[in-house]
Amino acid sequence: MNKKHNIENQNDHEFGIRLGIVVAVFALFIVAIIGMLLKIQVVNVNKYKKKAVQQYERVITESALRGAILDRHDRILAESIESITFSADLNAIKKTPVVNDKGRAVIDKVTGKQKFYDNSVAVATFFARSIGGKKEFYLKKMSRTKGTVVLGQKIPVEKALPIIQEKIFGVSFKKVPQRYYLNVAAQVIGSTNIDNNGICGIELQLNKELKGVDGMTVFQQSADGKRYSAPDAQPQKAVKGHSVELTIDADIQGIVEDELAKAVERFHADAAASIVMDVRTGEIIAMANNPSFDLNNGTTWTYDKSRNRTVADSYEPGSTFKLVMASAATEVLKRKAEDRVNGMNGVMPIYNLFIRDHEPYGVISFREAIMHSSNVVAARTAMAVGSEKFYDYTVKYGFGRKTGIGLLDESPGRVRPLERWDRTTLPWMGFGYQVMATPLQILQAYAAVANDGQLMRPYIIRRVTNAEGKAVWESAPKIVRRVVLSQTARYLGKEYFKAVVDSGTAKNAAVPGVTVAGKTGTARRAASRAAGGSYAKAVYVSSFVGYFPVEAPRYAVIVVVENPKTAYYAATVAAPVFSSISARMIACSEEMQKKLSFCSTEQAALDSMSTVAVPELTGLQGRDAQRLLKWHNLEMDFSGDIDGSVARQSIAPGQKVQKNKIIKVTLVSGTMKKTSSWQP
Repeated sequence: MNKKHNIENQNDHEFGIRLGIVVAVFALFIVAIIGMLLKIQVVNVNKYKKKAVQQYERVITESALRGAILDRHDRILAESIESITFSADLNAIKKTPVVNDKGRAVIDKVTGKQKFYDNSVAVATFFARSIGGKKEFYLKKMSRTKGTVVLGQKIPVEKALPIIQEKIFGVSFKKVPQRYYLNVAAQVIGSTNIDNNGICGIELQLNKELKGVDGMTVFQQSADGKRYSAPDAQPQKAVKGHSVELTIDADIQGIVEDELAKAVERFHADAAASIVMDVRTGEIIAMANNPSFDLNNGTTWTYDKSRNRTVADSYEPGSTFKLVMASAATEVLKRKAEDRVNGMNGVMPIYNLFIRDHEPYGVISFREAIMHSSNVVAARTAMAVGSEKFYDYTVKYGFGRKTGIGLLDESPGRVRPLERWDRTTLPWMGFGYQVMATPLQILQAYAAVANDGQLMRPYIIRRVTNAEGKAVWESAPKIVRRVVLSQTARYLGKEYFKAVVDSGTAKNAAVPGVTVAGKTGTARRAASRAAGGSYAKAVYVSSFVGYFPVEAPRYAVIVVVENPKTAYYAATVAAPVFSSISARMIACSEEMQKKLSFCSTEQAALDSMSTVAVPELTGLQGRDAQRLLKWHNLEMDFSGDIDGSVARQSIAPGQKVQKNKIIKVTLVSGTMKKTSSWQP
C-alpha cells in the first residue's frame, strides 16, 4: 500500500515538473511574442512604418526650371524649356490587361483568370508615328523581358501631349527641363550637365541662384496599380530659378567673335581673345574667345575651347605695359612729350645683355619714343623713375592681383615682390617683360586712363532677379582707386596714345568717325629661355588696346592674338581687328551711337563737312554696312541678300565724296574675309 502510494506521489511529482516546464516554455513563448510586438510596435515602429510606406507610397519629383541668362537688353542667352521624357515599364507592356468596352477586365472562361497580352508592337508603332523613327527601333528597346526603358526624351510639350492623352498602360512620362543657348559668349555663360547643374562659366558660378527648387508630389499606389493622393502629404510645387542679367550686348558680342574668328583664320593663329568695356562704369560689353564651342552641342566641348582666356591666361604684355612707364615718367620725372630722349641707336647694352629696338632711334622726343615703341627709351625711363616708384604705379594700376570681376578661374597675373627684384627687373618691366598680366588687367589699366585716372572694378553680372522680376542682387559701378591725376590721364591720351594711332605703330587701328588712343604690343611668349636672356622659340603674342573717342572716352577694347604664323607685329595683326570691331559695333549699336554723338568732336566735324571719307565696308554684314554709311552721312544701294556680307563697294575706302552720296555694294551669302575689294 505504501509502495503504491509512493509511486502515485512520484508520478504526481513528475507530472508537476512536466507541467511546470510546459508552463515555463509557454510563458517564455508569450514573453517572446510580447517582446517581438514591443520591438515592432514601439522600438522599431518608425522602421516598419517606413517599410510599410515604401510598399504603397510613391514620390514623383518635378525638376525646377532653371533661370534664364539675359544680355543687357533682356535678350535671352540661355533658357530652360520644359520637355517630356517617356518611359516604358516592360512588365506592364508585356502583360497588358485585356478590357472590354466598359473598361472592365476580361476573365478567361476556362481558367477563370484575368486575360493579358503583349502590347509591345502597338506601342512601338504608336511612338514611331507620333515622335518619329522606325517601329523596329522601339521594339528593340522593349526586347528585354523586364525593367524600365526610355522610349523618348527631350520631346517638346506640344508634341508629347497626344501621347500623354492616350494614357497607354505601362507608359509613364516625366517633365524634364531642357537648356537652350543663343550660342554666344560660350566661355562666359558656360553649360550644364544632365542633372541641371552648372559645370562651367556663369552656369557654375551662380548655380545655386539659377537652379531653383525641385517640386515633389506624394501618392499612394494600390496593389492593382491605381494611384491615390496621399492624405498627409501636400504637393510641393517646383520653384523656378532666378534669372541673371549680364552687362554683355549680344549683338556686339557676336561682332567681336566674328572678327576674332577671321583673325585666327587669316593669321593661322593658335587663339585670340577680346574684351569691350564701358570705361565710365566698368561694364563688360563683350568678352570673346577663339577657338570656341557650341553650347547646344556638348560634343564640341574641349577644355582648351572652354577656357576664358581673357581672365584665365596671363602673358608678358610687352609694349602695352609702357602705359605704366609713361604714367610714372609724367608724374615722377615731370617729363613732357617734347622732351628729348636718347634711343642709343636702337641698342642698349646692360649687364652683359642687350635691349634692342626694331629701328635705330637716336635722340628723339619722348612722344616719338612712345609712338614708335622704343624699348631702349622705355628701359632708360623706368630706371630713372626707380624701383619703388615704378612698383607703386604697377600695383596701383591693378597688376598682380585679381580685378574683382568675380569670374571663375581668374588669374591675378604676376608682379614679383619688390624685395625679389634683380638688377634686370626694372629695365625689362619698362617695356613689359618680367611681369605677367591678363587681357582684362591690361584693358582695366587703359580704361583707368580713359576714365580721368580712376580705376573701375570691371563687372559682367548686372543683376539677379526672381521669378516675379524683382532684383534680389544688383551690381553697380565701383571706383577702386585713383591711379593718376585727371590731368595726367588726359595728357597721356592726347599727347602719347592718340599719336600712336594717328602717326605711330597703330595706324591700322584708326576708326572712321571717332578719335582713338591706344598702344600696340608684340611680345614673345615666355615658354622657355635660352642663354643670354633671349627666348628659345619665336612664339609671339600680338595685342592692341585702345579707347575712343579721345575727347570724352566711352569705350575701351583689347585684342590679343596668340602665336600668329603669317605675321606677328601687332600693327599688322591686332590693330586692324580693333578697327573692325570698333567700326562694326558703332554701326550696329544705336546705344553706342547715342552715347558717342554727344562726345565726339570728330563726329560733329563729320556732320558739318560737305565731303566725307568712304569707310571700308568689305566683310561687314549688309545691315552693319548700312548703319556705318549712315553714321558717315552716306547712303547705301545694294544688290543681293541684306543678311549677306559686303563683297564689293563702288567707291574705294578712304576716297572723299559729297555728303549723302550713294555707295553701291554687292552682298553675298556667308561671311567674307575682310580684304579691300571695290569696283568703280
